[in-house]
Amino acid sequence: MSAPESVVPQVYADSLPAVRPERQAISRGLFRRILTSTEIVLDFVTCVIGVCLAYFLYFSLNIGRHIEYPMKEVAVVSSVVGLLIVLLFGNDGAYNGGGSLLRIRETERAIRIPAQSLLLLLPFTFLLDLSFSRASFLIALILMPLLLVLEKHIVVSIVRGLHARGHGLERVAIYGAGYSGRRVLSALLQSPNLGLRPVTIVDDDASLTGTCVYELGYKRNRSISVQSGPVTPELLQSCRCSMLVVAIPSLSPDKLAEVSEAAKLARMRISFLPGLTVPEHDCMESIDIDGLLLTTLTDPVDPWYYSIAKRSADIIISSLLLLALAPLLLVIMLLVRLDSSGSSVFVQKRVGKNGCHFNMYKFRSMHTRAPEYGFSPTGSDDPRITGMGRFLRKTSLDELPQLVNVLMGDMSLVGPRPEMPFIVESYNLRHRQRLQVTPGVTGLWQLSADRAFQIHENIQYDLYYIRNRSFFMDMAILLHTVFFAMRGV
Repeated sequence: MSAPESVVPQVYADSLPAVRPERQAISRGLFRRILTSTEIVLDFVTCVIGVCLAYFLYFSLNIGRHIEYPMKEVAVVSSVVGLLIVLLFGNDGAYNGGGSLLRIRETERAIRIPAQSLLLLLPFTFLLDLSFSRASFLIALILMPLLLVLEKHIVVSIVRGLHARGHGLERVAIYGAGYSGRRVLSALLQSPNLGLRPVTIVDDDASLTGTCVYELGYKRNRSISVQSGPVTPELLQSCRCSMLVVAIPSLSPDKLAEVSEAAKLARMRISFLPGLTVPEHDCMESIDIDGLLLTTLTDPVDPWYYSIAKRSADIIISSLLLLALAPLLLVIMLLVRLDSSGSSVFVQKRVGKNGCHFNMYKFRSMHTRAPEYGFSPTGSDDPRITGMGRFLRKTSLDELPQLVNVLMGDMSLVGPRPEMPFIVESYNLRHRQRLQVTPGVTGLWQLSADRAFQIHENIQYDLYYIRNRSFFMDMAILLHTVFFAMRGV
């Protein structure tokens, strides 16, 4: 959903067609992760170089008592200083991707944190018997801020160059050409690490059409032209953007709902400034850009290590269970055939991740004359259920064939239960959040007392899982499922 663009003086968006979304080699998410890791390493290395260079100057310029220290001692002190500064940078939000007006905050941080680190470490050099010269610390106190400012200036220049080549960018449209819109424009332009590039401003005031909104600052060399509103899906799609920032704090709830719906139809994420009543959504990301807080409705994204661990566990566990339970599966198939006419395995279309349909397998628990698609029985006295089916449903053994779905990748062992297409068609925006993750054989809803009701009537279980899921939560749900099945409830 991301797309890049390039920078030119004056009207900022004029050169956008030069770089199209399909040319983007690195996504914004991956770009930010690489950039953050690179910044951490560079900050550490810069600080180590700063301390070592301070010692070199101290020794070569005959400053102070001119004591020659072992290189091992110099390496230890410089590494500790570098590690402490990186930790303090992280605690101060330096790696969150935000910027500040005229980049003053970054320079202030580069001066303050080295000073804090050296003042904290100075007493420990005596406790650890590292009699490092105070003159060396004073030289480092001057050198490190200069080196850090230079390093970060180089990093920003490289980032802007990579952005100009289409790497790690999302195009952003801003709704509102007033002061708040100008502030959002400036914050995004002066925070290149975020990878959010404003390309157009939309305003309902027709008199502003064609005018330019300049960034805040003394240079005023970057600006964006204003397009005439109202915000419609067609207008947003024509901008080729992936995010819309609503920068009108006084927007009415009805108008906000209208704009949100337009963004949804245009398949764009939407961000809000404080003061607006944000639509109900369970996955949100807050970006603090030097005091400017943007709340963005987001889709859940699994860390790569969680995705690998989850899929590996699905393949290993489902394979082992299919092998171990093969005799039981054959017996159940035979009993189902003997109990009532029809196939022992029931195949039904279900809706999986991102709304994709797949064939889900179950042991047949209802008579073949029952409709293929209908709401699931809520009690064992439902006339559609066979005699063997009552036992299978009570013990959840009817779900065992779904281990094949897990092995094929259509389902996972743990996740929201997949529902039938006719139910999904009636989903509202809140319900559709269930489709953001791979459906599962078991989940929180199955372990709850509310399992007697329809799944979509108890959406809170699935949304809680989506917000908090992890590999260990999956293992905990599987463990509870085993005890749940053993109790026969």
